[in-house]
Amino acid sequence: MLITVGRVGKAHGIRGSVTIQVLTDEPESRFVVGSPITTEPTLPQPLVIAGLKWHSGRLLMDFEGITDRTAAESLRGTLLQVEVDQFERPEDPDEYYDHQLVGLNVRTVNGELLGTIAEISHLPAQDLLVVTPVADVDDSTGPKAEYLIPFVHAIVLSVDLETGLVVDPPLGLLGEMDEPARSDTDA
Repeated sequence: MLITVGRVGKAHGIRGSVTIQVLTDEPESRFVVGSPITTEPTLPQPLVIAGLKWHSGRLLMDFEGITDRTAAESLRGTLLQVEVDQFERPEDPDEYYDHQLVGLNVRTVNGELLGTIAEISHLPAQDLLVVTPVADVDDSTGPKAEYLIPFVHAIVLSVDLETGLVVDPPLGLLGEMDEPARSDTDA
């Protein structure tokens, strides 16, 4: 199974180096000099890491055959992927690969099913669970929006790869679901 471990950023210098947005907690084992990297979109040949170093908190990487700024800039936005066993788990028990979470149910502490995880959005500040609501259509307003739930311990109370996630969203996070139900007699 392929997992995304990075995204190529802008060119750095004139000799073909690029910045890498690291999307893995294990960059030292995922990015190894001499290793081929699968890309999305697929390139005619896999990229082979020729060199890497950390500079001012950013990972700089060189690839075999990419020797100038123009070639480096052409890679911008390319996703870097590596093959992993689908049952492999990160060493930290509180970490998960995206493919392990996508499709899991998300319930509130009260047992209410919110929906299923459609994807994990990796932002610089934190990861967000993108949850598709249980019902695709809300009778009164058309399609329901997805829920964006920060993947932090204060909100995501438990993760079980068999039964799903339990969340305790703060007031306002889920929008309309936080408002008390109104009856026809309410003014």
